[in-house]
Amino acid sequence: MRLAWFSWLARHFDDYGYSQGPVRGAVGTAAVLVTAALLWFALHRNRPAAVAAAGAVSALGIGWLAFH
Repeated sequence: MRLAWFSWLARHFDDYGYSQGPVRGAVGTAAVLVTAALLWFALHRNRPAAVAAAGAVSALGIGWLAFH
C-alpha cells in the first residue's frame, strides 16, 4: 500500500507544490506530517481521537498544499 501511495505521489509530482521545487514541497509536506505527529503524541492516551485527529490534519494539510 505504501509503495502504491509513493508511486501515485510521484505521478502527481506537480500537484503538491513540488512544481516550485522539490525542497519547498518537501518542507511543506514535512511540516504537515510533523504537525500530525505532534497532535498524535498530545492525544496518545485516547488512541481513537489521536488517530482521527492526526489523519484529519494530514489530509487537510496535504489537501491545502495541493490547491495553494
